[in-house]
Amino acid sequence: MDLYEALYTTRAMRRVGPEPVPEGAVRQLLDAAVRAPSGSNAQNWRWLTVTDRETMARLGPLYAEAYDILNNTVYAGIEPRDDQDVRVRSSSTWLAEHFAEVPLVIFAFHRNDPSGASVYPAIWNLMLAARGLGIGTTLTTILGMFKSAELFELLGVPTDRGWTNAAAVTCGYPTGRWGVAARRPVHDVVYAERWGEAPGWRVDEPLWPAG
Repeated sequence: MDLYEALYTTRAMRRVGPEPVPEGAVRQLLDAAVRAPSGSNAQNWRWLTVTDRETMARLGPLYAEAYDILNNTVYAGIEPRDDQDVRVRSSSTWLAEHFAEVPLVIFAFHRNDPSGASVYPAIWNLMLAARGLGIGTTLTTILGMFKSAELFELLGVPTDRGWTNAAAVTCGYPTGRWGVAARRPVHDVVYAERWGEAPGWRVDEPLWPAG
């Protein structure tokens, strides 16, 4: 796959089917993840894969509870701005209702990485590798944010070693189509030289695929 196709079309794919992700693909995703830059080459990350249906059946309600907390706190009173917001909310709700059915979840843990500067590039490597294999992924942090104690207990993660759950990455074969995500034009969110100063260029349409 072309590098720019992967960069432009790797986005949150929450709706996935039940087909298992092959072991070979799991190895590929995680091997790509650990090739990412790591501060001081410390590699202070651990990865935990979950496919067991009994474990997923217990994770499902935890995720749904975390999603409810998110909506009642962070997103409380925030209404969708447009049709895209409505679609995102719908797909987020789908994941909350069907989390237990996702074929694979990869949990990323880190320590001594307070900003996440090492672990999140590794997660992005994993997601790009998944895109190359036709596997849809979604990075979600709400289990670590709102249900950390229950998550650690369920997965047997030690609580006295400094580990933090950075994210859960859901993985599966998407039921929807890949595409370039709609975003505000890049020149609307970029300044040049000083805050508030517009750059001397515009990008009115995505630069991939090249016209």
